[in-house]
Amino acid sequence: MEISKEPRCLFSGKVEERDGSYIVEVPEQELSLGELQAGETYRVAVLPSPATNEAKNTDANPQPEQAPQTPPVEEGEQRTVEIEDIGDQGDGITRVERGFVVIVPDTKQTERVTIEITDVRENVAFAEVVERVSYYE
Repeated sequence: MEISKEPRCLFSGKVEERDGSYIVEVPEQELSLGELQAGETYRVAVLPSPATNEAKNTDANPQPEQAPQTPPVEEGEQRTVEIEDIGDQGDGITRVERGFVVIVPDTKQTERVTIEITDVRENVAFAEVVERVSYYE
């Protein structure tokens, strides 16, 4: 099975047992961002968390410690993106590798823009528009 390099959403959650089934709850914000629709069917990839791996490790079977994932963007980097959504504050939202969110003020949904990353945090980055791009380019 091929896994997309650009998932629709990315979040951490616990697998819970309820009435003989196992449930993974999807955070409400994932639906409110417009990437997922209630009642639809999606493929889900379940990956072990670092905490899960540590609990399974023993002294007899040591494994290398995984470094936390770093954001897939860097300050000063430029990219051409499409604005996917508009956030609660009116800023444009686009997603890059692994569903990483980039906030771009002064943009409209579906607009294509070249952006420059101005601030990178653990789970979100901020960018400014460098150029508005025509869909025909």
